[in-house]
Amino acid sequence: MAAKSDLKELAKLFFKLGCISFGGPAAHIAMMEDEVVKKRKWMTHEHFLDLIGATNLIPGPNSTEMTMHCGHERAGWKGLVIAGSCFIFPAVVITAVFAWLYQQYGQLPNVTPFIYGIKPAVIAIIIMAAYRLGKKAVKNVELAILGIATVIACFLGVNEIAALFGCGLVGLIIYFIKKSKGTLGSFIPFLLFQVADPMKIGSLKILLTFLKVGAILYGSGYVLFAFLDSELVANGWLSRQALIDAIAVGQFTPGPVLSTATFIGWQMNGVYGALAATLGIFLPSFLFVLILNPLIPKMRKSKIIGAFLDAVNVAAVALIVAVCIEMGKDTLTDWRTLLIGIISLLVVFVFKKLNSAFIVMGSALLGYVLSLV
Repeated sequence: MAAKSDLKELAKLFFKLGCISFGGPAAHIAMMEDEVVKKRKWMTHEHFLDLIGATNLIPGPNSTEMTMHCGHERAGWKGLVIAGSCFIFPAVVITAVFAWLYQQYGQLPNVTPFIYGIKPAVIAIIIMAAYRLGKKAVKNVELAILGIATVIACFLGVNEIAALFGCGLVGLIIYFIKKSKGTLGSFIPFLLFQVADPMKIGSLKILLTFLKVGAILYGSGYVLFAFLDSELVANGWLSRQALIDAIAVGQFTPGPVLSTATFIGWQMNGVYGALAATLGIFLPSFLFVLILNPLIPKMRKSKIIGAFLDAVNVAAVALIVAVCIEMGKDTLTDWRTLLIGIISLLVVFVFKKLNSAFIVMGSALLGYVLSLV
C-alpha cells in the first residue's frame, strides 16, 4: 500500500518536472532519469531502460507514460495516477491560459528570447541522458552495431516505430542464432479502438475524437498534428492557422506537447471543449500503462522477450541520439546558441548533481540577455 509520504513526494517531483520540462520527450525522459534513477535511486538504469523500451511499444506520449511508469514503480496505481496527473497539470493550465488569450485577442505573446536560450540547454541535458543510458543499454558488440544502424536508419527517413520494432526483431534473430533452439513466446496485442463520428460538434464529439487519437497515436507527440489536420482541419472544425498556432504553443510551453489538445479544444468549444480534449488525449495512456507496467518484470525474465527488450532499449537510446542531432541542426544556428550549448554541456558534465531546473532557467535568462546583444 502506498504511503502518503511517497504520494506527496511523487506529486512534488512530477509537478516540478511538468513546470520545467521543455524540449520534447527526449528531454523530459532525460530529466526523469536524472531525478528518479540518479538522485533518488528508485530503480536501476537497466529497469528504467526497460520502461523506456516498453513505453515505445504502446501508443501515446512517451514521456508522459514514463512518468506514469515511475509513479507505479514507487506507489502502485495511486502513484501512476498522481505522477501522470501532476506532470500534465502545469502544461494544461499554461496552455489553457494561452488558449483564452488567443480567443480574446487573436495572437500569442512573444516568448522567443527565452526559448532561444532554453533549446541549447535541453540538447545538453539530452546528451547527458543518452550517455548514461547508453552505457547500460550497449551490453555487447551486436547491440552497439544495432544502435548505430538505428541512428543511420532514422537519418535515412525510416519511421521511428519501424526502426524500433525492426531493431527488436533483429535482436530476436541474433538471440536465436546464438541459441539455435527454443520457442517463441507470444505477445498479447493491445486492442486499439475506433469510434464513429458523432453527428454534431460539441464536447462529446471532441472527447471521442481525441480519445481515438490518444488510443492510436504512435511515435513522437508531434505526429499528433498530422492526425488533427486530417481529423479537424479537413472537416472544417478548426482552421489551419489555429492548428499552426497550437503547434507554436506546444513548442514554448513545458510538459507534454499533447497538452496542445487543451488549446485546440478551447478554440472548438471553450472551457468544456478544452476539458474534453485533454481528458480524451491522455486517458488511453493511463490505461495502457496500468495494464503494461506489471508485465514488464515478467517480460524481462523471459530470455526471448529479454533479447527483444535489449535490442529495443538500444534502439530507444539511438532514437534519443537522432532527435538530439536533429535538434542541434535546427537550434545551434549562430554563435549565441552555440555558446549557450557549450556552457550547458560543460555544466551538465562537470556539475553532475546540479538540478536540471537551474540549467533550464539559467539558459532561458542567458538567452534573453544575449538576444539583446
